[in-house]
Amino acid sequence: MTAFTRWFAAVGLALLLALSAGALRAQDGDLSYESWETVAARAEQVIENGQASDAALEDLRSTVAGWRETFLQAESTNATRIQTLQSQIAALGEPPAEGESEPEEIATRRAELNDELGRLQAPVRQAEEAYTRADGLIREIDEMIRARQADELLSLGPSPLNPSLWPDAAHALADSWHSLWSELRQNVQSEVTLREARRDLPVILLLVGLALLLVIRGPAWMRMAINWLRRSTRRGTGVWGFLLSLGGIVLPFAGLVLLTAALQATGLAGVKGRLMLEQLPAWGGALLLIGWLADQSFHQNDDIATLPLPQAQRREARYYSNLLAVLFVLRSAGLTTAEIFSYSDTTRVVLDFPILLLCALMLSRLGHILSGLTPERATEGTLLEGSHFRLRLARIIGRAAVVLAVVGPVMSAIGYDAVGQATVYPAVATLAVLALVLVLQRVVNDFYELVTGKGAQDADGLIPVLAGLALLIGALPLLALVWGARVADLTEVWARFREGFTFGDTRISPADFFTFLVVFVIGYALTRLTQSGLRSSILPKTKLDPGGQTAIVSGLGYVGIFLAALIAITAAGLDLSSLAIVAGALSVGIGFGLQNIVSNFVSGIILLIERPISEGDWIETGGTHGIVKSIAVRSTRIETFDRTELIVPNSDFVSGRVTNYTRSNVLGRVVMNVGVAYGTDTRKVEEVILRAVREHDMVLLNPEPMVTFEEFGADSLNFVIRAVIRDVGHILVVKSDFHHEIARRFKEEGIEIPFAQRDVWLRNPEVLFDRDGGKAPKLAADKTDTAPQDEAARARTEAQLSSRSEAMPTGRAGDDDPGGSPTGEGGDGR
Repeated sequence: MTAFTRWFAAVGLALLLALSAGALRAQDGDLSYESWETVAARAEQVIENGQASDAALEDLRSTVAGWRETFLQAESTNATRIQTLQSQIAALGEPPAEGESEPEEIATRRAELNDELGRLQAPVRQAEEAYTRADGLIREIDEMIRARQADELLSLGPSPLNPSLWPDAAHALADSWHSLWSELRQNVQSEVTLREARRDLPVILLLVGLALLLVIRGPAWMRMAINWLRRSTRRGTGVWGFLLSLGGIVLPFAGLVLLTAALQATGLAGVKGRLMLEQLPAWGGALLLIGWLADQSFHQNDDIATLPLPQAQRREARYYSNLLAVLFVLRSAGLTTAEIFSYSDTTRVVLDFPILLLCALMLSRLGHILSGLTPERATEGTLLEGSHFRLRLARIIGRAAVVLAVVGPVMSAIGYDAVGQATVYPAVATLAVLALVLVLQRVVNDFYELVTGKGAQDADGLIPVLAGLALLIGALPLLALVWGARVADLTEVWARFREGFTFGDTRISPADFFTFLVVFVIGYALTRLTQSGLRSSILPKTKLDPGGQTAIVSGLGYVGIFLAALIAITAAGLDLSSLAIVAGALSVGIGFGLQNIVSNFVSGIILLIERPISEGDWIETGGTHGIVKSIAVRSTRIETFDRTELIVPNSDFVSGRVTNYTRSNVLGRVVMNVGVAYGTDTRKVEEVILRAVREHDMVLLNPEPMVTFEEFGADSLNFVIRAVIRDVGHILVVKSDFHHEIARRFKEEGIEIPFAQRDVWLRNPEVLFDRDGGKAPKLAADKTDTAPQDEAARARTEAQLSSRSEAMPTGRAGDDDPGGSPTGEGGDGR
């Protein structure tokens, strides 16, 4: 388990060396290119020979990377002065064409500026050349190291299942323990060693007593504190319980450190024994850390557990995790022993295979448990409850763990031990890292609940989700190291990130991007603040209508965002002049592919400026009535009277016909038809209707309402009411009131409201009777002679037979009827 410690230490040391090297050289002011030439020549010679060890290559790469960082910083030397000179030269105009001349003063000044520009650009060009050389050397070193790693990974070695190799491995292991025992026995028999041990005995006993107390009682104390905290309070127990649970690791680990110091103080361990004792805290810390992760991930309490498993499977998973911790410690002890006693590669493979096999077995069992996670089996209150994506990801990881647990031992048994170790152990470490991420995300959720008083899952908080994403991104470098990435690979990614990327002729670094982001966010915030002030404080005190206020606020928002982006680009020092070709290509693309979007955008600006429609207006477009709710850049949102949302592109308002019922005012005219029976006094009807209309409180008397006698209809005398009301939004209510009032007054005055009537004539009435002249009806459905039917049956029979004849409306006998009507003339419709 010392691998994690080495990885973290290596990462920190590499970053520190790279940053300090660049800082020291930057402080020198003048770069010593002679020293760099020496380093570069030595690096090229080492690469050409190809005999250096991996450690030597890593040291050489670190040195070259420091120089590369220095050259990158030197590329920005005199950047402001160079930009000023280029602007001065551009101000002089284009140089004359060949064969032409320009005024002597301008030519002299142009030459002076060009000479000064060349002098200032010389160190920049030299730094760029040196940077390119250093970057190439680093790439060559990386390729050489990766090639060696690939060859080592794919090299076929002895199989650990070969019985002929077992005796040598057993002898080597026995000799190691015999050597350690011999050192211990020799020191015990030494009078000098015993005398020094007796002299330090009080200190040794004190250290041992404190160590045993912390190791044995420390976890129990922390559990008692956590239980007391849960009983005493509910809010914040997750955060405080997590901090106290860390004490269950810190106290025993401190005890192991004290115990190691006590054993070393005795002096009984020899040289090799002291090397083994130095690893004791690391081994104990590994056991404690993995046990803590297993307890937090598979805790019996649902409020603490991060995986939604039943209680039985949680106990099983904790058991397998603790066994894996023991196996990892045994493997680390085996590696330490092999390094101290210089085991052969064959002995290492044979001794590591049983541990590899047991680790694969535990990994397979954990993979089966994870692959069984389903939403139906999710335990309420756990972190993954209700998160189908996380459950699906956990199942995928579980299945992958099962596959790797099978592939690793098989490859190691064949002889590819490097492949087996690079498969099983990183898979176990990956599970540990992901478990740590879930535990930390649980702590973030508990902290969010402590601060806000709301559960992270119940409140759908964005902060816990982003924190979980940040934790996962932060774990990626550790996962890369687990799966065999070098520390140099991570530092190279960081260097590339700091270097930035080239966009046209402009290099954009993270600092430039951060400056752009900060300035744009500030400008955006100021724009929104100004909009809010105008909307709430200034514009309501003016005489502008609500639509005009909305237009001003929206227009200010567009202008503010544009200015914020422009200022941010300028502040970041981004030169976008080289993007003219790209902008031209985009213009062509906009003209062909995005013309509808651009048309809607321009139409939205026109709507905001001209304001033919405003928010709150009642409009009609495309046969649909509704109220304008918002006017955006691309479209306008209309709420219909059915309470549905209608999204209309802005171009439809600019190029199409739109009826706005409330544009200038809310006045509107009611037009309604009324019919009365023929023979009614028309002047009396007009007087009754006009009186009913005038007395309505929504009708304006200026202009006067009007009732006109329109026409002699087919069934009635038709009158039309025209009246202007105060609010056109109440037009349906007003029409309904008119109907009720007119119907009441007509009833009081005895005025009849007619309804249409029609007479039906039969073309062939003889079919109602027998052909022999009898008067009994001939039933269509009657197949035998029956008794005469009653009048109801006769009526039904006539109705059936009438469907076989044509119906003709009343009026004159139809010209189409040769026989004419029985009366010779039609009815009058009443």
